[in-house]
Amino acid sequence: MADKAEKQAGTPSEQPSGKREYRMDELARLAGITVRTLRFYRERKLIPPPRREGRIAWYDDHHLARLRTIAALLERGHTLSGIAELAEAFDHGRDVGDLLGLGAPTEETPVRLTPEELADHFAGQATPENLAAAMDLGYLGTDGEEIVHISRRLLDVSSALVREGIPLADVLAAAKRVREHADALAGIFADLILSHAPADRLHRLRPLARSVVEAELSLALDRRLR
Repeated sequence: MADKAEKQAGTPSEQPSGKREYRMDELARLAGITVRTLRFYRERKLIPPPRREGRIAWYDDHHLARLRTIAALLERGHTLSGIAELAEAFDHGRDVGDLLGLGAPTEETPVRLTPEELADHFAGQATPENLAAAMDLGYLGTDGEEIVHISRRLLDVSSALVREGIPLADVLAAAKRVREHADALAGIFADLILSHAPADRLHRLRPLARSVVEAELSLALDRRLR
């Protein structure tokens, strides 16, 4: 009976907050799917539960964005089971507020992506396991239906390595080790700078520390790869 009530024709509802809400048939029409398909997605937990008002289920733009993401991922060859696992990872991932908990990066540019854009970056390797690893590293956070990557440079380098044939799982495992060494190097320079420089000169000394690390890494790669 509830589903029958949901299918009654009606226009989108406007909440006091300004958020639009839709009945089941209206949402299905906007998403380009049938009501039966929408019900199937809901039963498979591919979309979050709707807001209930008596026997009426109300859906919002969050549901519409998720349905469009599902359609885009299906077009890219993902299975419904795989999409369900990705949805689970997104829904339980780190919020962007946690990701940027100490404030926005001073030199890195965060990137907002849809799930399908993220999948395109990594050629089918954006699996739930790899997403979980990236979230644990603090590379990825979620903001509604969008994914936020902490650094444009890290995103570009990671996807370039994958295009060169290196599995994303191995890239992320290496990134975890790099993070440990980077934290240790940052500690060395932070102690050095904070011990000898006043606060108003920190912005001038930080690039010098980065240059030392880049030069030493270049020399180390020469020793290893020649």
